[in-house]
Parts: sequence; C-alpha cells; structure tokens
Amino acid sequence: MTPPGDERSKSGPIAIAGAGRVAQALGRLLLEGGEPVVAMAGREPECTARAAAFVGAGVVPASFENLPTRATQILIAVPDDALIEVADRLAQGGMSAGVALHTSGARSASVLEALERRGVSCGVLHPLQTVASPEQGVQALPGSAFAVVGSGAAADWALEIVALLGGNALRIQPSQQPLYHAAAVMASNYVVALVDAAVILMEEAGIDRLEALRALTPLLTASAANAVTLTPAPALTGPIERGDLETIEMHLSALDQAPRTVSDLYRSVGRHAVELARRKNPGVDYSAVERLLSKGAEASE
Repeated sequence: MTPPGDERSKSGPIAIAGAGRVAQALGRLLLEGGEPVVAMAGREPECTARAAAFVGAGVVPASFENLPTRATQILIAVPDDALIEVADRLAQGGMSAGVALHTSGARSASVLEALERRGVSCGVLHPLQTVASPEQGVQALPGSAFAVVGSGAAADWALEIVALLGGNALRIQPSQQPLYHAAAVMASNYVVALVDAAVILMEEAGIDRLEALRALTPLLTASAANAVTLTPAPALTGPIERGDLETIEMHLSALDQAPRTVSDLYRSVGRHAVELARRKNPGVDYSAVERLLSKGAEASE
C-alpha cells in the first residue's frame, strides 16, 4: 500500500462488507490513501447506496454475495452477531481465495470459518477507537492503535492498513482477545458511563445537565491526560488516596439518594482506587478505607 499522494496502490480490488460507521470511515480512508476500494455491501439497499457515496466516487453498492466477483480483498465491518452470516454469504458468492479481515475486537478469525474452508486467508483488524459517526471516524482513526490477529496474507494486509493510517499495530493472540476487548470497553464505554454517573450526581446537587457537562469537561480532560502521561497510580488524587474516611463516609451517606447503579459504581470503582492508592503510597494502610467501601457495597446488595 502506498501513502496518500504516492502512486496508486497495486493491491487487488477491495470491497467493504458492511455499511455502518466503521465501514464507511475505513472505506473512505482506504480510498483516500490510494487503495482500490470498488464496492460496498449492506443489508438495506438505500443505506448501502448512501454509504458507498460517502466512501467516494466509483464505489458501487452491491449485495454480500456479489462482493467476491468484484474484489479479492474484503474488509468485513458488521456487528459481531452478523459475522458468521456474512461469511456464509460471501462463501455462497464464490469467494475461494484472497483475504478477508473483520473488525471485531471480541471475535477471532474463526467466525469466518466458511471462508477459511474455501482457502481465504482470514484475520482481524480491530480499531482501538470509538467511532460515533463516519465523519468522526475519518478524523479519529488515523494514528490510532489497531489489534491485528492472524497470520500470512491476512496479517500482512492488516499491517499494511495500519501503516497506511499511521497507526500502531497490537499483535494479539486469539485466546487473549476477550481480555483485550474488555480493556477497550472499559477505556471507552465505561468512561462514558462514569461521566453520566457524575452528571447525575451534579443534577442531584441542583446543577443543570448541560452546565454540569461543561463544568466537568476540564476535570475529565486533565484527569485522563494525567492518567496516560503520569500513569494511573501517580495520577490518583482525592479522598481515597488521602485516606480521608470522613469525606468518603459523607459521600456514601449522600449516595443513598442517588440511583442504585450510581452508588454501586462509586463503591466498586472506589475499591479499585484503593489498589491504585496502595501502589502510589506503599507505606500507607488503606484497610479502613477498603472496609468502608466494602461495607457500603454489602449494604447495597
């Protein structure tokens, strides 16, 4: 693959199986990078036509079964529960050589067994990035990390795509994918849940939701930056790190007014924060803090 601005890639034709956010973003980035993206397939013809138009000129909407007649390299970006079905439909369409990559972080290449049996080199290319819209994905995916699972031609193509996007390849063994994906979920989806829980408590304190989000933004941004630059343990501050039992007790009492999920979240994340505090301050006894948070958890069960 050639970087943007260089001579057009000599890769075989590429098709995208899927018409969602990730499929559209990756399709456009590949096309803009000089790769021969020729077709896109999805469940709904109208949605697929719009997705193909977003990816770029010359990309045609097609059925899944039709993709093997148009491309030798297929990137499968569909929901996890559709992967086996899509692999079956590509096999029914006659795909019997070439390369197929899917973009699921939780599923191994074995879900593409219908293609592997026909001689297709199969692997995984999972972007370690949140994609809320095709437009946002086009901006966010370059420079991101990507999990690469597989070997042979599949791994080679996956690594080429990562290089084209200026990304960082994480080579993952299939048996370790669930742990890797759980980490991704915690770093993305769970952060969103934590923000929402904080906003709920701000609303309980009488602060408008939008005002709460604006007020929390600098704190969230600085905390995340400190966690990744200083590493988590040195970045930890607050009442748990200080061993401030009085403040924690005050929080737990006030949380009786909050939704159960929010109070449970405070306690469970707090118990892990105790472990961080111990790493930061190995000479400090945090057992009283741990007991307090565990007692609160038992009371909520």
